[in-house]
Amino acid sequence: MDRDLLQDLFSTAVAAADPAEGIAANLPARPRGKVLVIGAGKASAQMAQAFEQAWGEPVDGLIVTRYGHAVPTERIEIVEASHPVPDEAGYLAARRMMEKVRGLGHDDLVVALISGGGSALLPAPAAGLTFEDEQAVTRALLA
Repeated sequence: MDRDLLQDLFSTAVAAADPAEGIAANLPARPRGKVLVIGAGKASAQMAQAFEQAWGEPVDGLIVTRYGHAVPTERIEIVEASHPVPDEAGYLAARRMMEKVRGLGHDDLVVALISGGGSALLPAPAAGLTFEDEQAVTRALLA
């Protein structure tokens, strides 16, 4: 194949994966109430940044991303946590996120920005399991 064609294909693929493009093209309708942006994943911080820029109005939010993947945002809080084995930072952020959602009403909008790694970055063990159980299972699956 021609080198220029391959470079064009690569550039097109990278541009298609740009969160700013995907978010801006798919904004939800404006609610009567509050907007809460939540999410987790290795690309969730970039998606939150893109959402803030495209939305243009103040929002509240909490995003959990992998250590080293945070980006600046105006109002959405970015928390860094461990991936692939969950850590306490992700566990505490998951609890805070659930509290934020519990306080919403039917006129409010929740925007969930989930990308790869979200399950490890937002650990919330089911009833009867502990956070340590979730860590142990993850380690066993990785072995």
